Amino acid sequence: MTGRAEILSTPSEAAPARPAAAWRRDPLLVGILVVIAAVCLGLVGLQPAPYLVNAIGQLAAFAILAVSLDLVWGYLGILSLGHGLFFAIGGYVCAMHLLAHAFAVTGVAPDFVQFMGWTALPAYWAGLTHAPYALALALGLAAAVAFVFGLASFRSRVNGVYFSIISQALVYVAMLLMFRNDTGLGGNNGMTGFPLLFGYPMGSAAVTTGLALAALGTLAAVLVGTRALVAGPIGRRMLACRDDETRLRTLGYGTTRLKLAIWCLSAMIAALAGVLYVPQVGIINPRVLSPDLSIEIAVWMAIGGIGRLGGAVIGAVAINALKFWLSAALPEAWPFILSGLVLVVVLALPNGLLDLATLRTRPTWLRGGAPR
Repeated sequence: MTGRAEILSTPSEAAPARPAAAWRRDPLLVGILVVIAAVCLGLVGLQPAPYLVNAIGQLAAFAILAVSLDLVWGYLGILSLGHGLFFAIGGYVCAMHLLAHAFAVTGVAPDFVQFMGWTALPAYWAGLTHAPYALALALGLAAAVAFVFGLASFRSRVNGVYFSIISQALVYVAMLLMFRNDTGLGGNNGMTGFPLLFGYPMGSAAVTTGLALAALGTLAAVLVGTRALVAGPIGRRMLACRDDETRLRTLGYGTTRLKLAIWCLSAMIAALAGVLYVPQVGIINPRVLSPDLSIEIAVWMAIGGIGRLGGAVIGAVAINALKFWLSAALPEAWPFILSGLVLVVVLALPNGLLDLATLRTRPTWLRGGAPR
């Protein structure tokens, strides 16, 4: 019997590679980290236009979101079409913190509180004036939701397209719930009007640059952490689970616990992306829970390259940078351009833009070989 799972049964072959050797095998990721460092130095030294700084910060947040999905899709083979839910959890908790902090400092109630005729924030907003508690709540809530959903799905052996459909249904149900005004989270209009961040006026050059640097630094930390994870023994178990889960269970490994742990970690990373995203755009509403966003995340990965953390970053940055530009220049044409990009990737670049590095640009059916 042959297969990737067999490497787990041979201790000599399962010995982890040295860190230096592991990083040499991934020059793409090293290059991305160098670019991130260069961009951070440029933000501090050159002080570009606020719009550009804000765009860079948003792109970094989207890249973190793409890495979170790549962790489960590229390395576990679990395609989630509901990752926007965890992104929204982080974003909503961050917005709650910003409004609660502003209310405590200025005494002016948020717009949705005045609209509902309330005199105070809901009771479950207690403690959200403190940033550490808000961050812990965002990550913990995302992990809790992921744990409940993942436990029910993985123990029932729900896989493949069925898991994708159920995850998309989950995010759609959450969107419908958040449209209700009585949730105390802004309803259809969402939450906006964040005047302060840690006591500093939102929109100032210092805050805009600080948010972009925080997003870039977090992206670098997430890349280093996830690369170390997938390069070690856990990463090999993830690949074995992706390629032949039945054989891995036969060898005595608990695939449910492995999938559940990585799934919850992925949810927390997605929530962290939402925490970084909302202060930069200044608003969050139920549309962030639209299934369209969750599908777009998968498109970023497919275009950038699935199963390569650097590919997820490249896809997220490239597609969203193009979207930022075309949404202003040719807003009607953007959906058609995105659809065309997907077709090009499916037909000519089965491994995404990473195929360009090896010049494998012909369709699989023209190469005469089986897809890799």
